[in-house]
Amino acid sequence: MALRRGAGTTGTPVLTAVPDTVVPGGAALAGAAVPAGGHVPPGGSLRAGPGRPARSAGASVASVLHTARALAGDLRALLTTHGLRGVALETAWSSAHLAMYPWGLLRERPREHDLYHLGGLDPVARGLVVGDVEAAGTPILLIHGMFDNRAIFTVLRRRLRRRGFGRVVSLNYSPMTNDIRTAARDLSGAVEELVARTGYERIHVVGHSLGGLIARYYVQRLGGDERVHTLVTLGTPHQGTLPARLVPVQLCEQLTPGSDLYTELGLPAPTCRTRFVAYWSDLDQMILPHENGRFEHPDLAVRNVLVRGRGHMSIPIDGDVVHGISTLLSQLDADGTTLQAGVTTLGDVGPA
Repeated sequence: MALRRGAGTTGTPVLTAVPDTVVPGGAALAGAAVPAGGHVPPGGSLRAGPGRPARSAGASVASVLHTARALAGDLRALLTTHGLRGVALETAWSSAHLAMYPWGLLRERPREHDLYHLGGLDPVARGLVVGDVEAAGTPILLIHGMFDNRAIFTVLRRRLRRRGFGRVVSLNYSPMTNDIRTAARDLSGAVEELVARTGYERIHVVGHSLGGLIARYYVQRLGGDERVHTLVTLGTPHQGTLPARLVPVQLCEQLTPGSDLYTELGLPAPTCRTRFVAYWSDLDQMILPHENGRFEHPDLAVRNVLVRGRGHMSIPIDGDVVHGISTLLSQLDADGTTLQAGVTTLGDVGPA
């Protein structure tokens, strides 16, 4: 169950319950909070203030107990049939990914397509191009996770192109990245380059693991909502991960639950207009407790999708996940309007 913020007849804010739903395949969709819209400029105070009281000792104890219960639930999920199958799939895909890893280090060549030419397209791809040429042409930027490269998106990239999306671009960032804020600024430059090259003022971003968090910081704190229509995250530690405490480097300090980075991301964002979808798994070995893969923010339009029985590396190849992303990005909503008058809007279809 989620809460939707609105206004009563007297102008007083009210909250309306929005029930969770379940999609085929067992993926649970949490109700989305309706935003007031866009980003907040960097520089806000991270200290407790009015409306943000410091935690009491009782609240800290409650948090520890909640984490312990969540970890116990994670262990039980691992010992189920779907958990054991997920481990087998994760092992197989990790081995295949390791073999493809060297190819992923190569820089991707830009591919431009004439989206108005239907020759060579299968019926599904042709249907997307004919039905919504704007959706088919909107660039999709794929961002990998820590110590990884674009090879992690081999399956997803191929499926998106087969669906009819003509501009699917993968971005490799340095494996030596040690600061999410710096990486987000670098991402800003890459997005501007993509926008200039394709002529589209807004794009979609799909980020796996750390890539999703870098993209989220860019959208929330660096004004990236002006460029990003939809941000999809796959196995991203939106609330931190406990194993990060074990590695004494800056990046892992930022990934620790309750860090300054997460405090900053929790600041109000009343004008952010990007829509978010966060896929998280009950078998993600990199995010503990697993529920920390959920994206929670009262000001943002977020939909959380639970993927059952998939490990951290195999979330991007899950059939339901790939289908969900393809369907989502083929149905652009009215929030996708462009920035300048006289430019074709991204669509008038309601939210997916």
